[in-house]
Amino acid sequence: MEGCPIVWPDNKRFAFSILDDPDAQSLEAGRAVYALLADCGLRSSKAVWPLGPSAPPSDEGVTCSDPAYVEWLLGLQRQGFEIGFHNATSHTSARQQTIHGLERFAALFGHDPRVYAQHYYCQESLYWGDSRLTGFERAFYNAVTGWRNHGKSFGHVTDHPNFWGDHCKEKIRYVRNFVFGDINTLKACPWMPYHDPARPYVNYWFSSSEGSRVATFNRQLREENQDRLEAEGGACIIYTHFGHGFYEHGELPPRFRFLVERLARKNGWFVPVSTLLDYLARQKEQGPILPAERQQLERRWLRHKIGFGTA
Repeated sequence: MEGCPIVWPDNKRFAFSILDDPDAQSLEAGRAVYALLADCGLRSSKAVWPLGPSAPPSDEGVTCSDPAYVEWLLGLQRQGFEIGFHNATSHTSARQQTIHGLERFAALFGHDPRVYAQHYYCQESLYWGDSRLTGFERAFYNAVTGWRNHGKSFGHVTDHPNFWGDHCKEKIRYVRNFVFGDINTLKACPWMPYHDPARPYVNYWFSSSEGSRVATFNRQLREENQDRLEAEGGACIIYTHFGHGFYEHGELPPRFRFLVERLARKNGWFVPVSTLLDYLARQKEQGPILPAERQQLERRWLRHKIGFGTA
């Protein structure tokens, strides 16, 4: 599939989606950002915490323990937005709490989550920390980061209290992994969605483009990048936290609003993450990702992390 152009539905020139995590996001901020996206015809994916915290949370982002928040999320879902999973809650959860979170998600939204973005703080994440990497790349990452992410991912470890990989495999189709600096996510990761036999509890992995805060989001969506994504006929899944600077002093930043409205005027296919990944999966004629291909992804990701200053 690498190097082969994708023919997008309805003669669209490119594909674009957003995966937004709930970190630091208030209901007020969410309402403002998603009203803009809806008005512009952009449909995307929003990950949530189905359960309220039962221990000190990692941040103060709103959870589905707030009835007003759930009511708003259900309204987003009716408008065509996708609701995804961001671990059970905003702190590390043992197996039974994660299972309860998945059950709560299904009860609230009528189905199991199709998309999962792992929360940085939660040690029940699967194949995360240095477990994202293999061999030399793992050793290099640990050396650069001072081993701070070594041995902090247990969702795939069968004899650990935080194990829930069997439920992830049963219920969740797509899990986010590597983030790249290129707006054309598909160019950086032409194999997505891909299955990695070395990490069997995840059905399919996908990548995303950097946009975690308003400054990086705006930099990623700057005019020349939008135009290049369109010219390349590519696909962008931009990863962000709309709670990080997208709504301040009761308004959206003008530059953010301008870039979203400019993008929306283009002939793009603006769909939720799983819709985009389902379409890509139907175009593929290859099996699981090969070790050499995954090594390319790992090295691209390491270059991005080091250059971005967050390794």
